[in-house]
Amino acid sequence: MENDKLKRETIVARGVPSHVAIIMDGNGRWAKAKGLERWQGHKEGVEAVRRVMEASGEVGVKYLTLYAFSIENWNRPGDEVSMLMGLMVDAILSETANLMRQRVRVKAIGNLQDLPVEAREKLAGLIRLTEANDGLTVVLALSYGSRWEILQAAKRLAVDYGTADAATLDALGEGEFARYLTTAGIPDPDLLIRTSGECRLSNFLLWQIAYSELYFVGKFWPDFQKEDLYLAVQNFQQRERRFGMTGEQVKIK
Repeated sequence: MENDKLKRETIVARGVPSHVAIIMDGNGRWAKAKGLERWQGHKEGVEAVRRVMEASGEVGVKYLTLYAFSIENWNRPGDEVSMLMGLMVDAILSETANLMRQRVRVKAIGNLQDLPVEAREKLAGLIRLTEANDGLTVVLALSYGSRWEILQAAKRLAVDYGTADAATLDALGEGEFARYLTTAGIPDPDLLIRTSGECRLSNFLLWQIAYSELYFVGKFWPDFQKEDLYLAVQNFQQRERRFGMTGEQVKIK
C-alpha cells in the first residue's frame, strides 16, 4: 500500500496526461479462457472500470474516456446486447453513490438515441446528477463510432454554412470543425490505451487522437489493474511529444 502511494506521488510529480482514453477490449475472451460465460467477463470488466477510475483520480487525470459500446457492437447476438444494456443500467444504479463520493462527473458521447429507453433515461439522470461535480470527468462512449461522428459533424456544419461564401468557408479551421464533434469542449486525449493485445483503433476517436500517444497492453480488460494504469502513465511520461516539430524545437519551447 505504501509502495502504491509512493508510485502515485512519483507519477504526479512528473506530470500526468490530462486526458486518457481506453479501448476496453477482451471481456469475452477473458471469460472464455476461464471457462465462464461471456456475461461474466463483462461483469468483471465493470470492476476494472471502477479500479481505473479510482487510479485516474488519484494521479490527477482530468478526463477518462471509456469505449464502452461501439456502433458495430449492435451486430452482436441479441441476447448479449440485451445483457450489456442491462449491465449498464445495473452499474449506473450501483455506482451512483461512489461516483458522487469521488466527485466524478459523467458525460456520454455517441448515438445515444439508439440505446434502450431505460438505459438512456438512467444515463441521462446520472449525467444530470453529476453535472456539478468537480473531480475526474468520465466520458462514456456508447453506441459510438468515429466515422459516424465525423459524418454527423460534417452534416451539421453543411447546414450551418450551406449559404456561406467562399471566403467564409476558407476561414473555417480545425477548431471550428471540432465544435461539431460529440467531444466538443473536451480536450483531445494525450494517451490512448488498448487492452487484450490487439493493436488497432477500431473506429474510436479518429479525429481526436491525431497526436495521442498509443499504448497497447497484452492483458484482457478484466485483468487490468491500477498498477497497469500507473505503468501506462509512466511510459507516457518517458516519451517526447513533438507534434510535427523537431526534438530541438520542443526543448526550446
